[in-house]
Amino acid sequence: MYQPAAPPDQLALFGLSAVDLDDTVEVMPDVWPVFSLFEAMTTQWRAGMAGPTGLDYNAIPVTARMLGIKQRQARESFHDLRVMEAEALRVMREK
Repeated sequence: MYQPAAPPDQLALFGLSAVDLDDTVEVMPDVWPVFSLFEAMTTQWRAGMAGPTGLDYNAIPVTARMLGIKQRQARESFHDLRVMEAEALRVMREK
């Protein structure tokens, strides 16, 4: 989810700079396809009165095809996608 960067003067109050807050994450090559799928699904969250409840699974096959992910690979990656979904839900509920 997008969070605006803190202004440099606020970071300086804590002795920090923008470099200290680099949030670059390395993605291993073997999970890149499922990461790409998860990232492409960011607009496909189902939500209820309590907020997000999970991804819209109906959009997975279409999104995977658009990314060039074969049906078998998408099927094999479904568990990994659900792990990412669960962690994202946990993080969203913390806020």
